[in-house]
This record gives sequence, structure tokens and C-alpha cells, in this order.
Amino acid sequence: MPAANASLELRDAHRRWHKANEMDKCYMLASMSTMLRHRHAAMATATAIMQNLTNLFGTRNRATKSQAFRSIMAKIMKEATSVRDHVLEMISHLNQIEVLGGTIDPKSQVTIILQSLPPSFQQFKLNFEMNKRNYSLVELLTELQSAEDLMIQAKATMVSLTYHSSGPRSGAGKKKVTNEVIAKAAKGKERKGNKKKI
Repeated sequence: MPAANASLELRDAHRRWHKANEMDKCYMLASMSTMLRHRHAAMATATAIMQNLTNLFGTRNRATKSQAFRSIMAKIMKEATSVRDHVLEMISHLNQIEVLGGTIDPKSQVTIILQSLPPSFQQFKLNFEMNKRNYSLVELLTELQSAEDLMIQAKATMVSLTYHSSGPRSGAGKKKVTNEVIAKAAKGKERKGNKKKI
């Protein structure tokens, strides 16, 4: 910004530069992905944006981008861990790839996450394929959390049924305990009766 007492020529030059800078920023931001646009919108000059883009997509970052791709393709969720934590971590990797200039279309992103799920989510994946659903990543996360809740409830029900069918509270268990108590009581009475006769 020129000083208050700057010459008319200097102020005019600054005005032209400012206008050109704003136009350059608009063109650059409009051509970016949502993630990159959000990251660069607050930068004051087109030069600063260009410098940051050079830093992001320079030769040094090609290795980082390749590593990010390898990490996300090799990532597999472990059984009995939180599907929410897993999906959020996968989304973080996808965002990192986008920031580094990699492009993965939305359908492929969903497919990558589905392929990273353990065998317990096989039924969910089959339903997804049969119904040909188009999930956003947020919708996929919500659906997977619901599926996980149902699996946890089903497992708890199975454990409860197994316990009641084989535990001491079942009918067979009660009869066995009752018979043992009656037998012990009868033996106790017999012994008392024998002592009195003597």
C-alpha cells in the first residue's frame, strides 16, 4: 500500500498491480480442487500462492505422493477395531493425496475404503454391490457405523443365548442343582436318624 503522500503515478501503479493480483488469484483459486482452494484462499498475493504450489508439487513431493498412495492401498482395518477411526484415517490419507496433486475420483475413493474392510463387513460389501449405491465418504462412514452397531448387538445376543442355553440358569442346570441339594439333604437326615437309634 503506497504512503499517503505518495505520488499519483505510484498510487496508480499500485492500483493496477492490485487489480491484476486479484484477477490472478481468482483464476488460480477457480482452477483448484476444494481442498487446495481452502488452503490458499487466505494468501495475499498470486506470487505467494504460486510459491506454495511449487513447494507442494516440486520433485521432493513426488516421493511423498507415491508413499501416500502406497499407504492407502496397503491399509487394512483390523477386526474388532473402530470402523469410524479407520474410515477417518483413510479419508485423511485421501485428502493428503489430493493436496499433493493426486486425483482419485469419488467412486474409487469409496471402493478403496470398502476393500480395506475386514471379513466381518463382507455382507455390507455384498449389499453395496447388489444395490449399486452411490455413497459420499460421509454417507459411507454413517452406513458403516450403523452396520458395526448391528454386528455388535447381534454378537451380544448370541453370547447371551449361548450362556442361557448352557449356563446354570437353564432348565437342565436348575434340575441338576436341585437334585444335588435334595440328595445332600436326604443323606443328612439319614445320618441324624442313625445317631438317634444308637
